[in-house]
Amino acid sequence: MKSNQTFIYGVFLGIIGVILFSSKAVMVKLAYKYHIDALSMLLLRMLIAFPFYIVIAYYCRKEGKQTSNRKDYLWLVFFGFVGYYLASYFDFVGLTYIKASLERIILFIYPTIVLLFNKWFLKKAITNKQKLAILITYIGIVVTFGSEVSISGNEAYLGGFFVLLSAITYASYLVGSGWLIPKFGVMRFTAYAMLVSCICVFIHFGIFSKVNIFNFPWQVYVLGLCIAVFATVIPSFLVSMSIKLINSSNFAVIAGIGPISTIVLAVIFLNERLTLLQVVGTLVVISGILLISKSKRK
Repeated sequence: MKSNQTFIYGVFLGIIGVILFSSKAVMVKLAYKYHIDALSMLLLRMLIAFPFYIVIAYYCRKEGKQTSNRKDYLWLVFFGFVGYYLASYFDFVGLTYIKASLERIILFIYPTIVLLFNKWFLKKAITNKQKLAILITYIGIVVTFGSEVSISGNEAYLGGFFVLLSAITYASYLVGSGWLIPKFGVMRFTAYAMLVSCICVFIHFGIFSKVNIFNFPWQVYVLGLCIAVFATVIPSFLVSMSIKLINSSNFAVIAGIGPISTIVLAVIFLNERLTLLQVVGTLVVISGILLISKSKRK
């Protein structure tokens, strides 16, 4: 009975975490209505999240095997740069061109990229079921994205390209950092990597931007706070707790509600609409990813 309650609790935490993560794209698009650029919006997110991750890093400083050496820390900096800074920056830039719902659908294909990277770089075999799942997923992307180009024009290509780069960089982080995470522990590694990402954004903004960060409407700062706290820090905890309680394979199934929740939130808050063809494409993408999750679990 207790194990069932624990599982239900883990599922509940996972669902809330996924929905909160999914709200990020919607809040970013809301902020863009106030004419803030992608880099400034990312800076606000990181400025607010930075102290939270300092506290997390301090309290989790003893997590992991405590055998980390200088080389491990250099790899951590690299993965923080690629997996959180570059992935976040590409994502925010992509959102200036495409719908929040389409952004989430493209990002959702990262498990297929993980499989391909594992095949190319780590020589891990891809099963026939996984090959089928990859094919299904990309057919769904072509259907969804092709329909969007006919509506939004060539900007959809540019936005889709940046969001795809975000998915690729995040997938490379997942593939490359797997051996490193046990040395630090999940929360400690995540906190350190996020701090690296924050510093990269601060440097990027300081060198390339001339925008006065204190000159935006108050709504932008409220949205920045919400993105940092409710779409970054809190869901990262909820997802970690959920995975701990129900394991990563079961959580991968829950993650399937991510694109759906983003679409619902985008309809409510952004008045976005998907065509019937895009809805079909979305369901095809989700089916492909769930098939990959199922094959991994087996």
